[in-house]
Amino acid sequence: MIRFDGVTKRYDSGQEALSDVSFELDAGEMAFLTGHSGAGKSTLLKLIMLMERASSGEVWIDNQNLAKLAKRHVPLLRRKMGVVHQNHQLLFDRSVYDNVALPLIVAGYHPRDIGRRVRGALDKVKLLHKEKMNPQMLSGGEQQRIGIARAVVNKPPFLLADEPTGNLDPALSAEIMQLFKEFNQVGVTVLVATHDLALIARMHHRSLILRDGSLIGNGAPKQAPTTDTNMDDN
Repeated sequence: MIRFDGVTKRYDSGQEALSDVSFELDAGEMAFLTGHSGAGKSTLLKLIMLMERASSGEVWIDNQNLAKLAKRHVPLLRRKMGVVHQNHQLLFDRSVYDNVALPLIVAGYHPRDIGRRVRGALDKVKLLHKEKMNPQMLSGGEQQRIGIARAVVNKPPFLLADEPTGNLDPALSAEIMQLFKEFNQVGVTVLVATHDLALIARMHHRSLILRDGSLIGNGAPKQAPTTDTNMDDN
């Protein structure tokens, strides 16, 4: 569960990135976060990850009020979250396997468990056969799938993505979104920030719409058309 209650984020410069934002995302739900560049999407994700703290209001994650979470407990909270970035943030001096294994190594997993989990995650994103390769040798879509494997390798209950298809063509974007949908179908709560409205319309999930830091839309999940394939989904 992710819940924002009247959340405002104001930076020291005076910029108000979010203004009185309230919404709730149920456990096991998938939703999109959209809005123009600078609308506040990345700030909202940073509040969830506790990279930033709200100026006012409350952010709740998994029934925890983040305003009351001590600094020493932040790493434990973040282990519940898989994060996918637009630019992959891969280490090009390490293999595909080592990139995916990194979160497990940091968390202190046993080497045997690391091997099993990494290969399971790579198999899920259809890159198991490339585990020994350097990520630089792979396509942009494959690099993004490595990032997804790394995000889910410790089986987090929450998966967050910040413009994960921003550098991909429509076909690859659809493949990446299908992966998110598959993780959601096994109970992972998924929140994807994107400005790709056409892609959102095809996915038939709830949309949270930001404009200048305010939440102006909180649409219910759309149902796929069953008779007229040309039906407008907006």
